[in-house]
Amino acid sequence: MVPQVELKARRQQLFQRMKQCHKNSVAILFAAPEVRRNRDVFYPYRQDSDFYYLSGLDEPESVMVLIPERVGGKVVLFCRGKDPEKEQWEGVRLGPIGARRTLGVDDSYPMSELEKVMPSLLEGKEYIYYSLADESFKDAHILAWVAGAKKKVRTGVGSPMGLLSLDSLLHEMRLIKSPYEIKMMRYAAFIAVAAHFNAMKSVRVGLMEYEVEANILRDFISLGASSPAYGSIVAGGANACILHYRNNNQKLKNGDLLLIDAGAEYQYYASDITRTFPVNGRFSPEQKALYQLVLQAQKAAIKVIKPGVSWNKPHEKTVQVLTAGLVKLGLLKGNPKELIKKGAYRRFYMHRTGHWLGMDVHDVGEYKVNAEWRTFEPNMVFTVEPGLYISPNETSVAAKWRGIGIRIEDDVLVTQTGSEVLTLVPKEVSEIERLIASDS
Repeated sequence: MVPQVELKARRQQLFQRMKQCHKNSVAILFAAPEVRRNRDVFYPYRQDSDFYYLSGLDEPESVMVLIPERVGGKVVLFCRGKDPEKEQWEGVRLGPIGARRTLGVDDSYPMSELEKVMPSLLEGKEYIYYSLADESFKDAHILAWVAGAKKKVRTGVGSPMGLLSLDSLLHEMRLIKSPYEIKMMRYAAFIAVAAHFNAMKSVRVGLMEYEVEANILRDFISLGASSPAYGSIVAGGANACILHYRNNNQKLKNGDLLLIDAGAEYQYYASDITRTFPVNGRFSPEQKALYQLVLQAQKAAIKVIKPGVSWNKPHEKTVQVLTAGLVKLGLLKGNPKELIKKGAYRRFYMHRTGHWLGMDVHDVGEYKVNAEWRTFEPNMVFTVEPGLYISPNETSVAAKWRGIGIRIEDDVLVTQTGSEVLTLVPKEVSEIERLIASDS
């Protein structure tokens, strides 16, 4: 559970941002709905990240209202009321009294009071901040409340005049991680590191991809993760050339590389790691050449990361290294600079080099500000993940290269003077071969 002091600091920061933009405003956030899997079975509940970031409440059927109307602001929470019978079946609910005590909100009400109390919270407010066009049920509620407030205009009560996107304020906050968040992300990284390390040690010819996945999930849960941070990719051989391969149902063959892209979620924070290694413990010459090239590109990208550097700089470095290397290996022909201008590398490297990481694996935060790539700031966290994917159907290259897919991904924290890799899983060729050999 998020400490109260952390929750209050986040709310205060949002209040300040709201006041700077529109002083007489209110922010409304909705909990994520439960999602039906089939018939009367629901998926395991996962709270909306924005809602949890500010509320700390891990329950559905809740609404949070933040009002910067006084010093310190006001926080109002609507949540499920206590219900002994339902709690017998579904688990203990926090309830309005528990919410005030545990989450540090000023006022709390059962959801049954929402329609009655909300109009009074909107009276005299000029703007409503919320996540525009996020979910239709949210839009319907907001518009109904605004319509209700407008009915009181003749009594001299002001009503909201405009709807504003909360994302522009809140997601900029989430982009810079607090010490508490970095602590959670370090442990999420630790869990994923352990799982990847064990996967390397236990891999062998003849295993099914799903057996490897099952071992990874076991390690995640046994070390305290609530779940994977996303659907795990366990791709043997040419399956690694499918960027978001999900089947995980093929047998690992002698001579295959195995690409594992898997991260854990711990206390609502994600890790995201990819490693690629030989199932039989030895890289072939072609596999090794391409792997060393991807690793060189990743190291070059990480090396340039520090405060003040453009977000796009690591990607540019990656493209330069990969293109020059592909020319040297004969997979591309021509001048590297001209090939980069033409985008020739995209045949083998078709994605960007990373993404923000946090409560969501593809975390919130703009990549450009005023149409320019933003620059790194301390306590941003993101991935660095170059790759090469030589399709088995790529007839423009020699057959020996075809069907090789490689990605190397780490989670990187921007520090005051540079960067720190949070995910220290072996990635040097010698380390990988030695680790696999030690368990064979």
